[in-house]
Amino acid sequence: MAAVAPPRIHGAGQCESAWRASPWLAALDEQPPTQLLQGRHRVVLLSPHPDDETLACGGLLRAASEARLDIQLVAVTDGEACYPGDAAWTPARLRDVRPREVMQAFDALGVRAQVQRLGLPDGGVGSHAAALEAALRTLLQPGDLVLAPWEQDGHPDHDAVGRAALATAQPGMRLLRYPVWAWHWLSPHTHRAPFDAIRMPLTPDTVARKQRAIACFASQLQSDAPRAPAPILPPHVVQRFHRPFEVYLP
Repeated sequence: MAAVAPPRIHGAGQCESAWRASPWLAALDEQPPTQLLQGRHRVVLLSPHPDDETLACGGLLRAASEARLDIQLVAVTDGEACYPGDAAWTPARLRDVRPREVMQAFDALGVRAQVQRLGLPDGGVGSHAAALEAALRTLLQPGDLVLAPWEQDGHPDHDAVGRAALATAQPGMRLLRYPVWAWHWLSPHTHRAPFDAIRMPLTPDTVARKQRAIACFASQLQSDAPRAPAPILPPHVVQRFHRPFEVYLP
């Protein structure tokens, strides 16, 4: 995730205790990972920033790896703009550190993946929609399970990647969209879900692995160093991704 965000991503957002009591989130139909992966030979995950893939889809990635499916990670940006103007966390340092954190997280999950880094500008993906769609048309194949951000997630890069996935969908390809920032601004208190979605349950072992994987993103979690910028992933945000399930929009 990156620091640049539209107005609805502000403040602390919804706390996880509210989501635990959410009637619509609890009422979502459940589908196991075997059902989501059935008939697929490759999983292609479109990640706007290093960590989105682990936060939203770490459990499904582990299930795909256990099923011996090929996994392709498309890293749309390197997340270099998350601490703008900070003397320690320069864009050059972040371009080096954040992709390495992804690989550490995959090791914690027990996931092996091929990685394609597109190097589009963090915070500016929407201005490069044509280049992104061209890259996806070259990469995506019928039969793929494609994981992409929900196109209304609330972060401009996430929304742009989600729109590109919809624009390049092919017959025979399955697209699942995942929320990340939506948990910040959606209301947990309504009885009607804001989208058609399913819950994918995670085993206790997968939950533990996913929590260890999230902990690998030290650049996003840091807050103790003197004069350090506020972390992108403070504890109340991380709690949203420690759940024993993941949510996908078919």
